Order: sequence, then C-alpha cells, then structure tokens
Amino acid sequence: MKIFKFGGASTKDADSVKNVVSVIKQTNEKDLVVVVSAMGKITNALEEVIKDYFSESGDVKNALRTVYDFHYEILTGLFSSTSHPAFVELENTFKELKLFLETNKSKNHAFVYDQVVSFGELISSKIVSAYFSEIGINNTWLDVRQCIKTDASYRDANVDWEKTQKRISKKVSQKGITLTQGFLGSEHTNNFTTTLGREGSDYTAAIFAYCLNAENVTIWKDVPGVLNADPRYFTQTRLLNHISYREAIELAFYGASVIHPKTLQPLQRKEIPLYVKSFLNPTAPGTCVGKGVTLDPQTSCFILKKNLVLISLSSLDFSFMMEDNIGDVFKWLHKYKMKVEMIQNSAISFSVCVNDKFNNLESLLAKLREKFSVKWNENVTLYTIRHFNPAEVKALAENKNVLLKQESKETVQLVIKE
Repeated sequence: MKIFKFGGASTKDADSVKNVVSVIKQTNEKDLVVVVSAMGKITNALEEVIKDYFSESGDVKNALRTVYDFHYEILTGLFSSTSHPAFVELENTFKELKLFLETNKSKNHAFVYDQVVSFGELISSKIVSAYFSEIGINNTWLDVRQCIKTDASYRDANVDWEKTQKRISKKVSQKGITLTQGFLGSEHTNNFTTTLGREGSDYTAAIFAYCLNAENVTIWKDVPGVLNADPRYFTQTRLLNHISYREAIELAFYGASVIHPKTLQPLQRKEIPLYVKSFLNPTAPGTCVGKGVTLDPQTSCFILKKNLVLISLSSLDFSFMMEDNIGDVFKWLHKYKMKVEMIQNSAISFSVCVNDKFNNLESLLAKLREKFSVKWNENVTLYTIRHFNPAEVKALAENKNVLLKQESKETVQLVIKE
C-alpha cells in the first residue's frame, strides 16, 4: 500500500486530470490511497464566496457561479456527454453548498470557512473518481470526513489519532485504489467539517500513511522535487536529492512551501519515506525525505515568508522584559491566533515577527498597548537561510532595509521591509 497526493496544480483543468491517470499508469501502482486537493485555485475562489457572504455588498451568487463554471468546464473536457452522472453529482453538490449558505445561522467565520471551502476537495475528488471509472481504473470514493476525526479548532483542527486510526483501519482496504480528499476532517462531537490548515492535503496523506503502515508517500508537484529555494523568488536553484527527516522538519518549520510542517512528524515516527516528484516527469527520482544523510547535495537553503508583521515591545517604565512580561505577550499571541515566526529580546525590549492569519492585528495591538510601548511594521518579509555562508547573507541584505537579524550556527534570519 502506497499513498499518492495530487495538489491543485495537478488537476487544474481536464488535461491535467488526464495526466493524473498517466501518472498512475506509468508508476503501475495497483494498491493506493489517492489524496486530491481542490482543483487549481478553487480554494481561493471559495474564499471569495465566504468574503461576499459576510459582506453586505457581496455578490455570493456570482462568486458561486465562478466556482461552478470552472468545474463544469473541466467536466466537459473529460466526458463526451452532459448526461454523464458526474454532471448530476456536480449539481447536487452545489445544491448542498447553496443550502448551507441559505440556512446557516452561525457568525463564526472560521466555522463557515471550513464548511464552504471543503466543497473544493469534495467536488475535485468526485470528478477525478468519476473519470478514473470512466477510463477503466476501478476505485472507491471515500469521504475523508468519515475517517479523520478532529477537535473543533476550525481552520486548524487537531487530529484525534485514536479515533482516526480505528476509522481508517476499518474503512480503507489495503487492496485496490481508494480516492479521497485532502485538507478535511470532521469534529468528533457534531461531525461538522473541519480543515487541517492551508496545504493540509500533504498532512492528510501522512495521516493515511501512518494509520495504514504504508510503504511510502509520494507528493506529486509541478516541480522536479524539493529545491533549495523557491524559483519564483530566486534565480539559481538546486534539486535536493535526499533530506533527512530532521532537516526537512527544520525547513518546514521555517516555511519551505513544498512540504507542509505537520506532514513529516507522523512519517518520521514510523520511518515512512516521503517522495516529492514531478507529475510532468513521473519516472524521474525527485526528492526523498527519510533516514540517512542530512542533505544531498550539501548546499544553502533559502526560504522566505511575505506579508508578516514585526511587533516591537518595550516596558512603559523601562523595567526588564522578564518571564512575567513575556508570558503575558505569548498568552495574548495565542488568544489572538498569531503564528509566531521569529522572536528576539533584550533587557528592555521584545520583538516578535508574526503571521496575522486571522486578521486579529488591531485587537492584539490594543491589548499590548495596555502594558507596553508598541511599535510595529506591516508587510515585512522574513528570509531564512539554512547552512548559510557569510557572502550569501551579505548579498541578500544588500540595498535592503533590514529591521532585524538573528543568527545561529546553522541558520540566519533577516526581517526586511521591502
């Protein structure tokens, strides 16, 4: 049993879905769990639906039409007749989505978010499953929400591993192809849909691998594997042939976008290898994450995170920033759901670089002003270099406004206002 995960780029149109079939055939795997994400940029489109839903001037009907038309076009590229059951399934799924939006009474944005964006994965998996069946690949469509049970932390749910293990072991066959959704779960009290965080489909693949004792996991991407830098921002990149679990977790922690931070931990516990390969060249070796050498080849790795906020605090009476003060800061960071990316403190100051994922910055700043002198910079970029050399750091910082720098033996980080 192996686990394949296909992201949005691999199912962005009808030709891409057909290429997924080509990958399955070229790898000649018969016993698989296939995890699929929402198609293309549909999660973003569904976020627009939510935005319009909560806005007095929003046009929900038009936003939904965009999502529907996108999927309808893919169906017409896959099936010769609009009478195919896949078209009926699309209609029924959209009726379910519209019914939720019409009857929902909750004002909890995170709850509504999970109920709505989940339709991206549900529709995608149903289309791919139907096409597999159409061209003779027998498969079983599985609603992942019946398997992955979580708490009610909407948009970033925590997995109940005991319940999830039992359900996956019961519902998933070790033989044949099971096709399911990434990113989704359901909370164990009321069975409302939850999500595992953006890019959580990789995590879903790891959950299935752990619970099924899979041979390995392959994440299929539009890149040849894990690169030492994001080619969208860096002109010279190198393919990493092998990364140890520990190094991959470090890279994921600092924000390497190819691997989701939660994905690696369950795989490491059972020493299940993770492969990152190109769906454009399925027979190429890609990158292996597993036991062995830390990094092959040995090279510097560059990571950046954009649109962060740097908050700088100092005590109002110039007293030391000790454990009690810093404890209050972290309590409030947790309360307002800020993801901490970097911290630095001195005797009378404390700086923290955060990701304002839930748009709670103003509320946090108001709370911090009650006790501290507060300064902040929005839209900063955090650069991280693993296994750096001084010349690379100098070149990166040249002609840039460096607000903060932090250096350890293996890692240097720069907060830059660009």
